[in-house]
Amino acid sequence: MSKGKRKTPSRVRYEESNPTVSCRVPKKIYDRLQEIKLKQGKSFADILKIGLGILQLKARKEENAYSKGYNDGYRRAELEFKVTYACNVCGKLIVVSTRTEKEAIKQYMEEHSWGHRECHEKE
Repeated sequence: MSKGKRKTPSRVRYEESNPTVSCRVPKKIYDRLQEIKLKQGKSFADILKIGLGILQLKARKEENAYSKGYNDGYRRAELEFKVTYACNVCGKLIVVSTRTEKEAIKQYMEEHSWGHRECHEKE
């Protein structure tokens, strides 16, 4: 009688750190699991992790990291690119956002010969 194929040390370590879980379930539950697998693209392991609350926690952390990165980037972009001016009545800042404001600023800059510093230094 021949023995089965011998497992490599890495395979042995993998199986020790990732044991197999097996169970029997009623046909209705099995069908629901298959439906979730197909519709949501989840594996049985993912479904089990969701049931344990593990996968959901990871997703929440990823959402928080995305939101933090997005908000940080948005704030930096605002600091660098947002154009504001003070109201001549109350002094509160007004954000340049309308086409009319942008056209007025463009006209003012053209009328007052605004240009690149290097271009003005050449004159």
